[in-house]
Amino acid sequence: MNREIIRSKAIGEEYIRVNHPSGLTVLLYPTKGFASTYALFATKYGSIDNSFRRSDEQEFVTVPEGIAHFLEHKMFDCKDGDAFSRYAQTGANANAYTSFDKTAYLFSCTDHFEESLRILLEFVTEPYFTQPSVDKEQGIIGQEIGMFDDDPDWQVYFNLLGAMYHEHPLRIDIAGTVDTIAKIDAELLYRCYDCFYNLNNMVLSIAGNFDPEVVLALCDEILTPAAPITVERAQVQEPDSVRTRRVEVSMPVATTMFQAGFKGVSVDEKTNFKNQILDEVLAEVAAGEGSALYRRLYDQGLINNTFGTEVMCGRDYMSIILAGESRDPDAVYAAACEEFDRLKREGIPAADFERCKKALYGKYIGIFSSSTAMATLMMESHFFGAGIYDVLDILSGLTLRELEQRLHETVDTSRSALSIVRPAV
Repeated sequence: MNREIIRSKAIGEEYIRVNHPSGLTVLLYPTKGFASTYALFATKYGSIDNSFRRSDEQEFVTVPEGIAHFLEHKMFDCKDGDAFSRYAQTGANANAYTSFDKTAYLFSCTDHFEESLRILLEFVTEPYFTQPSVDKEQGIIGQEIGMFDDDPDWQVYFNLLGAMYHEHPLRIDIAGTVDTIAKIDAELLYRCYDCFYNLNNMVLSIAGNFDPEVVLALCDEILTPAAPITVERAQVQEPDSVRTRRVEVSMPVATTMFQAGFKGVSVDEKTNFKNQILDEVLAEVAAGEGSALYRRLYDQGLINNTFGTEVMCGRDYMSIILAGESRDPDAVYAAACEEFDRLKREGIPAADFERCKKALYGKYIGIFSSSTAMATLMMESHFFGAGIYDVLDILSGLTLRELEQRLHETVDTSRSALSIVRPAV
């Protein structure tokens, strides 16, 4: 078993990285002063992984949209009941989620950590699917899809992705559609499980008050060596342009909602991880709460305190997103485009750069006071081929020249789109 201690000079802390004989990467951040522990068992498999080829097969296979999310739901089924019933005995708070490029199973607890970790390792590595249970789940997830269709936050977001992307499966709802999930059966679930729930494609990330030796002993007991296979994802030929610049729908909402997306330039996973941090600084400089644009729009009554920025990033996609409520979202969008163009012409003020860089550094420092945030960042950075402390190193070494170069490379306002949800009349 290969064990490595990874240290940070910046904050004087360390965590453990273990390459377990089973193929699983284990990331352990023990913090004895914490009251709780948070554990994530995750696979690098999400909603965009619908076309793939195993290394021991010749042909690519395409599976129904929404199958990663469907599989997440069914993984809690066990031969002797379900995992949630077992967690009820330990008192742990358990859950799971599927994103565009990962699926994670998790729990948090203040005691009975060993028993809860055993449940997590066992049910995620022991799939149990039957066709009757799959048929039943189709109805349950169909209702969930209907709820998402009625959720204005969900609609404004996926309408934006549908506007920005021509071919990329990002534009498809993570849960799929009622028609696509109707094509899922137990055999397909096992096929996807065998491809992506290979321990070589997974990570166990734990932070909080726990004993690392307990974790490794359970891994030795429960986990067996994974088959030496890899999975090749189909490459998407996504144009640089956006599909449409504007999309608007009406829903029963009290106030007009909007999201504006600036389609960025993707390179490779590790570079995208770094560029995500740079883009977060860019978004803060251009439209953060301390920016001139924010103050002007707020004073004009065009935005309120719901306005904010985020960076959407994965292995082959990058975007800066501005979102909030407004009586005139077109004016907000136009002002944001003008501000990005102005910064490209005139340059980023050095004072704004330093302020936003320090603010983001402080935000990431704050992660190390939360077991949930630490375990999540360890998992996410691992899937990008990076480490949890890399964020701090990227920010501390960032220069104004580097950020201005990134601005010119990635922000092109002609590659942007606006999604609006207005109140139904």
